Amino acid sequence: MRRPAPRLPATLAALLVALPAAAAELPVRSVTLSNAGLMQIERAGELAPEAALRFRVPVGDVDDVLKSLLLRDPAGRAGAVRLPAQDLEAEAFRGLPLRPADFESRLTLLRALGGQPVAAGGAEGRLAGAEEGEDGLRIALLTGSGLRLLTLPEGEEVRLQDQALAARIARAAEALAASRSADVREVEVALEGATAPREVGLTYVAAAPLWKPSWRLVLPDGEGEARLQGWAVVENRSGADWDKVRLSLVSGNPAAFAQAIYAPILVQRPVLPVRGAEQVRVEADTGPRPPPPPMPPPMAAPAPAMLRAAPAAAPQPPPLAALPAALPSASPGRVAFSLPAPVSIRGGETANLPFLDATLPAERIWWVQDLAARHPLNAVRLTNTTGHVLPDGLAAVFGAGGAEAGAWLGDAELRALAPEERRILAYARDRDLQLTASQGGSEQPAKVEFRRGVVVIGLLQREETALAIDPRGGRGRLVVDLPRRPGATPLFPVAAEGDFGLRTEAMLEGGATTLRFAWTREAQREVPLFDAGLGDPVLLRWRDIDVEESLRRLPGGPGSLETLRTVLERLPAEAPGRAALAEVVAGLAEARRLLDAARGAIRTYAVAEATLGRARAAVEDRSGPAREEARRRLTEASQAAERAGAAADAAWEAWQRAVQAVLARTS
Repeated sequence: MRRPAPRLPATLAALLVALPAAAAELPVRSVTLSNAGLMQIERAGELAPEAALRFRVPVGDVDDVLKSLLLRDPAGRAGAVRLPAQDLEAEAFRGLPLRPADFESRLTLLRALGGQPVAAGGAEGRLAGAEEGEDGLRIALLTGSGLRLLTLPEGEEVRLQDQALAARIARAAEALAASRSADVREVEVALEGATAPREVGLTYVAAAPLWKPSWRLVLPDGEGEARLQGWAVVENRSGADWDKVRLSLVSGNPAAFAQAIYAPILVQRPVLPVRGAEQVRVEADTGPRPPPPPMPPPMAAPAPAMLRAAPAAAPQPPPLAALPAALPSASPGRVAFSLPAPVSIRGGETANLPFLDATLPAERIWWVQDLAARHPLNAVRLTNTTGHVLPDGLAAVFGAGGAEAGAWLGDAELRALAPEERRILAYARDRDLQLTASQGGSEQPAKVEFRRGVVVIGLLQREETALAIDPRGGRGRLVVDLPRRPGATPLFPVAAEGDFGLRTEAMLEGGATTLRFAWTREAQREVPLFDAGLGDPVLLRWRDIDVEESLRRLPGGPGSLETLRTVLERLPAEAPGRAALAEVVAGLAEARRLLDAARGAIRTYAVAEATLGRARAAVEDRSGPAREEARRRLTEASQAAERAGAAADAAWEAWQRAVQAVLARTS
């Protein structure tokens, strides 16, 4: 015969089920969802006098509830807010002789209570054991006179003598039941002082999935009005059903923080050690040692190694269904769309709710964001005439007429759009219109200034971007975004400036065309007349340098004269400093002529010096009459070298006077 399932003793069974009856929660009346990932929930209902207000929230929302709970009670006053500990089981069973697993059966529960004083079957004693028998539950009691064995029939109770322990076990059983849904906590708010039923309410803010606006944008053929419809994807993750609630959708930028208020936080404290007497350390005397030998003198550091440098018409679709428009309300930095009809969304469900239906001025355009792109973007420029901010969202773009009627054209990103603000939305790339861009530049000398030995040329630089366009018969507006060029002034009309750079516009009339966008900037270039590394050329001696090797470093040498002649040719007649530059160029030309003469004289001197050297050698090698002839020739060579040296000195000094005159003009 099959035995009936064992039952718990009556008193202990009562501990498991004698829990407070769950009070009805205040229903959710309104919900406000924010694009900051938060929701504001308002609950309201009638409450009896002195009754506690209870509601359930997910564990993850408890921190937010504790920091934002706001109570409304026209007659009572708020008392404490209570809720179970974050770790229900750990806190409820702390200090008890039981563990949650002991509630699996009456045997495990009774055995866990071994040693506790109980009363059962008319006897009292400490519980010493329990087991299931054929005729019922058998327990052993340790009494004052010995061990007593009892068989308890079904329905007989085992009563704990320690009432405080019994109450704690009852609370542990309650916590164990609550832990079966450990992701939810019941919050109890005590309200005191009311004498009659009244309408009470509470508001709190908690985390929520973002409400996600999505848009349907129906474009006109060209310029006209676009139809914009807004839908909002809403998810109920509040832990409670929403039954005909007032739903508002908020777009703003509030500051929102999270803080661990619910979790117990223990502050770490420094541990001070138990201090005893300080240890005394003594080093043993090991006796004297010989002094250390002297160190050799340091070696000279090696010289660093040299481094070497490395080398057809479609059928028209039926008109769009009108959407129920939400009532917008705006405040600084915030707009809320309150849906006109109550909304019902069960916990865990997702809904897509319409909240806007408007017509906006629109113009279809081409948009160039990247000059390297081969084709421009198809785009529409909208003006927000709704009177309130349109929040960020993704827009599915459809055509309204012609071959595009009812056709999906692409998706566009709509960023927050303020009232009366215009914004461009790109939704596709137009492969019929082709683009080719090129970059170029030039510079024109505009003025000349001088410092001693340096000509400073003021330049007007022109940078240009050319955009060749073949619209293949297309007509309309082209918007081009160009990057900013710091320090440069645009020479084209700028329609707007922003994160996109500089925006300019042009109308295309169907034929191929080229648009040019130019900037100008001022710059300087310095042309030194000599290399300052050689020193002042007026004090320079030709015998101290290799003139031929240093030719480009000298005033009048090749390089600076040719550069300044080119600048003079390109410099406008009315440019500041042009007359002075002409004098400097003429002076450098004269210095060039005199430098060439000095070079010739120096070469002549070098030949005379070589002849004098050979004459000295001949005197040493000869004797007799030949030696006298060699001496005569040595005298002639010496005189010729002296004359050549004097001529070179005179030519060099003439060049230096010309250089001094040029430098005086640049001072």
